[in-house]
Amino acid sequence: MSKKYRRRKSVPSEPVEVKIDAMSHEGRGIARIEGKTTFVDGALPGETVEMQYVYSRGKFDEGKTINVIEASADRVDPPCQHFGICGGCSMQHLAVDAQIQHKQSILKEQLTHFAQTQPEEWLPPLQADLLGYRRKARLGVRYVMKKERTLIGFREKHSNFLADIDECPVLVERVSKLLIPMSRLIDTMEGRQFIPQIEVSSGDDKTALIVRHLKPLNESDRNKWVEFGRENNLVIYLQPKGPDTVNRVWPVEDEEAQLSYRHPHYNLELLQSPLDFAQVNGSINRKMVPFALELLDVKRTDRVLDLFCGLGNFTLPLATQAEFVVGVEGVQEMVDRGTENANHNKLTNVEFHQADLTADLSDKSWNQQHYNKILIDPARSGALEVIHNIVKFNAEKIVYVSCNPATLARDTGELVKAGYTLKKAGVMDMFPHTTHVESIALFEKK
Repeated sequence: MSKKYRRRKSVPSEPVEVKIDAMSHEGRGIARIEGKTTFVDGALPGETVEMQYVYSRGKFDEGKTINVIEASADRVDPPCQHFGICGGCSMQHLAVDAQIQHKQSILKEQLTHFAQTQPEEWLPPLQADLLGYRRKARLGVRYVMKKERTLIGFREKHSNFLADIDECPVLVERVSKLLIPMSRLIDTMEGRQFIPQIEVSSGDDKTALIVRHLKPLNESDRNKWVEFGRENNLVIYLQPKGPDTVNRVWPVEDEEAQLSYRHPHYNLELLQSPLDFAQVNGSINRKMVPFALELLDVKRTDRVLDLFCGLGNFTLPLATQAEFVVGVEGVQEMVDRGTENANHNKLTNVEFHQADLTADLSDKSWNQQHYNKILIDPARSGALEVIHNIVKFNAEKIVYVSCNPATLARDTGELVKAGYTLKKAGVMDMFPHTTHVESIALFEKK
């Protein structure tokens, strides 16, 4: 039988009692059954659980907890009534302190494995709001004929179906409260079956919705979204095709539609578009930025380079303390937004430049300047090519903010080879109740 038509190996139908030995990076319990590794959803280390098989693969099996026989002391009641069905969070059954310890253990493991090093000092974990923190989200939408209503939210675990939820305690409260009203609005639309997604973006004062629609909306449906925006003080965008087709339908005036978030510590306001990348967790961001600048020990005589700078989340606070700051970003729209934000905050000692940071940078004017301190905040793929370029600056300090401990560890190895010492490192709980690990590291030149 060809591989194309090979059937998936059948799994035992009867539940199995197992002892959980450890936890995977994805937050699943790990057990050994007749010598074979089995990953168990909803199980914690030290527990004995009754498990139902879900998949059987060549090197490992997968299952889900259906009954906890012996519970871990770290097991807690999930704060969300939809936990276990909704696939949006996977660690709400684990105490928050234990979640942080797990994330820190992943960072330690990755640094040992990829960089063969550990920091001279472990930083205390940075934590903020545990619920109501998520201000950006991409919500699935589906009108279900059997239910005769619209579901809005995240996918179920191990499924392409949307979870049937009426609230999400992880979303900022004003967005969570919109789930049912949005569902009822779409129920009344003639084109309700052609709305697959709503993207949410919240600033400090306003929330924007980007409504994706697969077919043109008639005037009645369009007016319903306009009225919904008016009644709920929302900014409403429609998106018929790709990102370049996003168009605002409410409010009419630009100043009434402007999203922004503030850095009170620096008396800054950063303007943003709903399509811009911005830190999802506002409360942790307001702690993370001062934390990073404190590690960098910014002084008025410093010239600082901020790579992967986005719209200026670190760049502009740096400019309030340093002599001169250069922010570099790959996306021109973000460079434009950074420049706009510098002007908005009347900062004249900062420049923003566009560049592909994985390419040859030798001809870039900003690359010919001197910087004694550097901040890096790359995407999940890390900053390997950039590391090879910036070591020539011989900066005395580098702060690396990471959303992927594996690439941070890999890049740490390169910085160590280039003569830097990993002085401090730690985790930041950007996404509580999930397995996402945000971390920060300080490097100093030997």
